[in-house]
Amino acid sequence: MIKCNVTVCGTISKAAVVRTNNENKAFTAFAVNCVIPARNGIDKTVEISVAKDGEEYNRTDYTVGKRVEISGVLTFKKRGDNLYFNMSASSVNLTVASNEDSIKGEMHFRGKTGKNIEEKTDKKGKNFLQFSAFSAEKVNDGFEYLWVRFLGFDREREEWLQPQTGIEAKGELELSVYNDKLNIACKVSEMSEYVKQPYNPNN
Repeated sequence: MIKCNVTVCGTISKAAVVRTNNENKAFTAFAVNCVIPARNGIDKTVEISVAKDGEEYNRTDYTVGKRVEISGVLTFKKRGDNLYFNMSASSVNLTVASNEDSIKGEMHFRGKTGKNIEEKTDKKGKNFLQFSAFSAEKVNDGFEYLWVRFLGFDREREEWLQPQTGIEAKGELELSVYNDKLNIACKVSEMSEYVKQPYNPNN
């Protein structure tokens, strides 16, 4: 499970339309392009599919090329080599002053750590942790795995933090591009061991 409470600044790439969900409730759908800066190589543009509950009566303002700022919950869906961005919007601001694209906010992650937990020291002599963890989603008869890189500054490694261990973490979302590959990272503010509860049909 990966959910991010974010604010996105970008450009509308698909004009708004009104659709209905499985419960026959109306929502406004549109798409936004956002440029992710590259640390090495070429910047990458991602398209975010946005849904906002209800019918936006000013949706004629949601024209292609319009700058927009959106707040809400961002989730990711991985299918093979493709990564899709989906956002449930709580607010939309169509009078944006900033011309700079950005995706800023906090990630909430549940998953399992990878094989390596590294304890490092920065140039100022401060300790930090670096490791990767994945979130799994069941798709048809198999699973899709989405990896996130975690950085824990000024943190001592706790005994439970071992390879192949369940983890729940929160922290600042960081998206970047390196050699044309999108990297998802999180600067940890809090984390704990995650133990999946057994299924109880009575709950």
